[in-house]
Amino acid sequence: MHVIEILLPLRDKEGTPFPRSALDRVRHELTNQFGGVTAHLRAPAAGAWKDDEGGVERDDVVIVEVMADALDRGWWADYRRELETRFRQDEILIRATTCERL
Repeated sequence: MHVIEILLPLRDKEGTPFPRSALDRVRHELTNQFGGVTAHLRAPAAGAWKDDEGGVERDDVVIVEVMADALDRGWWADYRRELETRFRQDEILIRATTCERL
């Protein structure tokens, strides 16, 4: 079993918030693909990282997760690229963790 988490930005690079419908679309797509989804929406996580020039970039993200028996890396790579285009991002982080259902 795998838990797959997607960190989605709340705003684009110019600081314009994405409409709620953008997140709703992701939730709908993942529910259709995996049978369920959990979106951590109550308190956005605050991200920070160094850019290529040594400055610090910041954004607020929400985490959307699904559980899957198998990890289809090709499907996730394609979906990541689609989300990067849709959310106008250089990179969207999708991470997978092996887990055991108790």
